[in-house]
Amino acid sequence: MPAKYMIHAGQTPDRFETVTKSGIIAWEEGCLKCAVCVKKRCVYRVYEKRGLDALQMVDSVDNQCMNCLRCVQGCPKELIHKSVSPEYKALGDEYWSAEIISKIWYQARTGKIPVSGAGYPGPFSGAGFDSMWTDMSEIVRPTRDGIHGREYISTAVDLGGTPRHLSFGIEGALEVPTPKVIDMPLPVLLRVPSVGRITPNLISGWAVAARRLGIFLALGNEHINAAPGTCLSSLMPVVEEESLKCSAYPGTKIMELIMREDTHRVAEMLKTIKEPEFISVRIPVSRGVDDRALALAKAGLSIIHLEGTDDGRFLDDPTKSIKDGIRSTHLRLVEAGLRDAVTLLASGGMAMAEHVPKSLICGADAVFVDIPILVALECRLCGRCGEGLPCPVKMDKAEPVWVARRVVNLMAAWHSQLLEVMGAMGIRDARRLRGEAGRAMFFEELDRSTFANLGKTEEGCELE
Repeated sequence: MPAKYMIHAGQTPDRFETVTKSGIIAWEEGCLKCAVCVKKRCVYRVYEKRGLDALQMVDSVDNQCMNCLRCVQGCPKELIHKSVSPEYKALGDEYWSAEIISKIWYQARTGKIPVSGAGYPGPFSGAGFDSMWTDMSEIVRPTRDGIHGREYISTAVDLGGTPRHLSFGIEGALEVPTPKVIDMPLPVLLRVPSVGRITPNLISGWAVAARRLGIFLALGNEHINAAPGTCLSSLMPVVEEESLKCSAYPGTKIMELIMREDTHRVAEMLKTIKEPEFISVRIPVSRGVDDRALALAKAGLSIIHLEGTDDGRFLDDPTKSIKDGIRSTHLRLVEAGLRDAVTLLASGGMAMAEHVPKSLICGADAVFVDIPILVALECRLCGRCGEGLPCPVKMDKAEPVWVARRVVNLMAAWHSQLLEVMGAMGIRDARRLRGEAGRAMFFEELDRSTFANLGKTEEGCELE
């Protein structure tokens, strides 16, 4: 049994004042000038410490307020109000919502699981990963307590395929080549985001974070030189077909090829590559993705990366979720008897910690995380950098040490939540979670089985 995997997180303060969900509106007009103002009764002394950040034009009262509402309820003239901040509403977009962004900020700052209190105030179901629930059957399956260290829960996964069967000689010696795999302590890989203004400091910090976590950072040729030399073994260079033969990355363990067409030609080309030893092939999640993945598996490729859009959709059909592409590909490989010969990686729309175990349940072995490691650095996904406007949090001034700590904190929080989910389901190994659809409920299937036959009658059917 491998040593217990621990991610040591530490408080890493924000460089700028965060955008809070609510703000205080205190009207001075009509004030009764009470002898003891409710503002002076604030147990958190928010109004006493009140100040203005001239650089950001942020009132400190909004960030220091603990939302106890004592001042709102105690003002006799009702001059103090709490309202949702317009700046908070403007964060992100429809998929990368303000709530998701603010939770990533908290996790990157503290390394802890965000706690929202008792109950779940969100919608019953939604699109994508929100239409599936993990089945935490504590009664019939004993839970595991891994987050507090009282039980061992392994989150390690393997990159690389294994043979379909083993063959032994007369003397018991193994006759087939020993399978070669890369062991990762976490089913997560980092990837340089496709959005934002990427600077050498960010690449350096992400590479250091990947080395500390024992995972890989996928990045293009244009960013490799920005990574420290001590992190080469944690890099995953991404190349195009045209530059595959002329690309050399000494010291790296794995690389990724962006595949366009002609599966067999690419497979023959990859056989001539001696270093690095492991090569992942990236294909888009679109119609027929399961057929393309099966063709790659039959051609002998052992690591396949399924890439969706940034909001977790099919590239050619926004009505389909990446979870459906992962699941259909996994089941197709299972039917062909090739699932254990292939490692499935998935990317696109991995916004929350829960998306990791849900992707594994659908059939992935590991997932790529890209935009969250940018949001962890206080990015607001405002799009100003794409328009050539100044970054509100001066991302180009972020130091690599601070960048690495924030990403390590984020992964520590996600790792704790993965342990929580696996422990509630009674699973002690992340490899065991792969494709375990029996430990999840899918809204589409439940809806179909419950309501599909309503209103239908069959001839000869007797009603009880």
